[in-house]
Amino acid sequence: MPATDARPKLLIIDDDRELCSMLAEYLSPEGFAAQTAGTGPLGLEHLAREAPDLVVLDVMLPELSGFEVLRRIRTTSRVPVIMLTARGEEVDRVVGLELGADDYLAKPFSPRELVARIRAVLRRAPGEQERVVSFADTQVDIERRIVMRRGHEVKFTPAEYNLLTFFLQNPDRPLSRDMILNSVWGYESFPNTRTVDAHVVRLRQKLEADPNCPRHFLTLHKVGYRFLP
Repeated sequence: MPATDARPKLLIIDDDRELCSMLAEYLSPEGFAAQTAGTGPLGLEHLAREAPDLVVLDVMLPELSGFEVLRRIRTTSRVPVIMLTARGEEVDRVVGLELGADDYLAKPFSPRELVARIRAVLRRAPGEQERVVSFADTQVDIERRIVMRRGHEVKFTPAEYNLLTFFLQNPDRPLSRDMILNSVWGYESFPNTRTVDAHVVRLRQKLEADPNCPRHFLTLHKVGYRFLP
């Protein structure tokens, strides 16, 4: 039987072919198996097919922005993501971290620094046991997108599930309605903030012991919401 490659698998999503080729060549002797994708849609296809251990994602991409790619990744996966931003663009770093990026690196950068960031992020990446997140009487299987409560599966619409996982990824943090809209529904669609309120009500109805007196999905007056596991 052929030997399996035990090296950590990396996916680089960047439309700069020269940079991708250079990074893939540099990362190999550093102990990583790197593959590349030139657009957001190609990167998402590769992610679903190959399940890499870490994604290096450029903000400026054709077809889909890096922010939109990250938002879609976070609806289904907790794979670590390092974002590549333009130097000096602090807003890119802030938005990326709010959407769930694990780290960022400003261009231009040295490959050596990227390797150090990759190793640091992989060291603190969640283990296998954390792919099922539990709170109260509820278990959420992040990989399989299944929610169980008291031993029974609870059905969710895609938007409800995406909102739930966003709360799970941001425990005990004040989250504004605008932040939730941008992260769950995306920058390219702008539903009314009442959409957030309506979906939170549905989460409470499905997962709270008393939806009228919630213990987990809390309203913050004039701010938004906070999730307490």
